[in-house]
Amino acid sequence: MTIFSGSYLATDVHFLLKPIEIENTPIKEKERLIQTGKKHYSEMITKESLPSAEYLTLFEQIFAQNHLRLAADVFKLAAKINQIQKNEIVLCSLARAGTPIGVLLKRILQQYFQRDCHHYSVSIIRDRGIDANALRYILSKHAQESLTFVDGWTGKGVITHELNKSIAEFNQLHHTCICSDLYVLNDIAGVAAVTVSFEDYLIPSSLLNATISGLISRSILNSNYVGKDDFHACHYYEEFEKQDLSQWFIDATMDAVAKLVSMDDLRLSDIINSESKEQIQQKSTDFISGLKETYQISNVNLIKPGIGEATRVLLRRLPDLIILKNKQAKETLHLAMLAIEKQVSIVENPTMPYQAAAIIAEHKHD
Repeated sequence: MTIFSGSYLATDVHFLLKPIEIENTPIKEKERLIQTGKKHYSEMITKESLPSAEYLTLFEQIFAQNHLRLAADVFKLAAKINQIQKNEIVLCSLARAGTPIGVLLKRILQQYFQRDCHHYSVSIIRDRGIDANALRYILSKHAQESLTFVDGWTGKGVITHELNKSIAEFNQLHHTCICSDLYVLNDIAGVAAVTVSFEDYLIPSSLLNATISGLISRSILNSNYVGKDDFHACHYYEEFEKQDLSQWFIDATMDAVAKLVSMDDLRLSDIINSESKEQIQQKSTDFISGLKETYQISNVNLIKPGIGEATRVLLRRLPDLIILKNKQAKETLHLAMLAIEKQVSIVENPTMPYQAAAIIAEHKHD
C-alpha cells in the first residue's frame, strides 16, 4: 500500500489512496454511462483541464474577499474539535473536498491548541461507501475513538448519509465503535454533526479541482485497478505542478488565521441560528422536490444545491442549467463565468434558499 501526500507537505496529510494511470473517459460518454447504469461514476474519470487566466484572476479576487471568513470558520471548527476530542486527534478528511480543510485544521490544532494531531485523507463514494482498507490501516495505528471525519460542506447530505451507513456496517463487521460524526464548515443540508455555519457561502477551495487539492483527482473505484487489499485509487496530476495552488492556499489561509488571532478577532460562541436542524432539512427537501417538479427531473442525483456543489458540476460534469439567487452576487460570479465558458443557461430565482444550484444534463436514451 502506497502512502503519499500529493503536493502537500508530508507533515500535512497522508492520502490513503492508490495513484494510478487510467484511461480518460470523455465527459459526454461518462454521463451516458452513468445515467444508463452501465458504469458507476467512480469507475471512470474525465481528465481535468487547467482553469483559464480569467477564471484564475476571479479566483484570486474571491479569495481576497473571503479568506478572512474562511480562516475564522476553520479556526472555529478546530476549536470545536479541540473541545470534543479529549485524547489524540486523527482527522479523516473525505477526499477530496475535505482535504484542504483537514490540512488547515491539523495545522491550527497543532499550532494554536497544542494538540497531538494526525491527518489522513480517505475515499468515500456514493453507493459504494467509505474505503474499509483505509479505515483498517488507520485503526492499526490509532485508537478508534480518536477518528474525526471532516469535509468542506454538505449539499443534499448524500455523503453524510453514506458515511453514517458505511461506518455502521464497518462497526458491525469489525466489532468497533467508530463515531461517524461529520465536521464541516457549512451545512446547508442540516445533516452534519458539527458545523460552524448553515449559510450557503463561498468556500474558496471549492473553485478549483486538483490544483487546490494536492494535485489529486477525485477517488476512483474500478476493479481493473483496485484489488481487494488496495486503497481506493486516484490520479496524480504531476503535469499541473507549475500551476498548483494547494500549498499556497494553505499558507495564505494560515496567514489570515495568524492575523485574526493577533487582532483577537475570533469569536468562538455557538452558532446563532433561527432555524432548527429539522427545519433546515425540510427546506432542503422542499427545494429539491420543487426543482424535480419544475424541471421534470427523474433522478435526484442530477440536482446539486449550494455554491460548492454547483461549482463541482461546472468543473467536472455536464451541466444543463445553473440557477442563481442573484446573478450579480459576488459569491457566484465564478459560476456565471464558468457557465458562459461552457455555454450553459443561467436562470435567476430570488426566492431560492441557497445562493446557487446546478442541474446536470439528463442523458436522452437512444
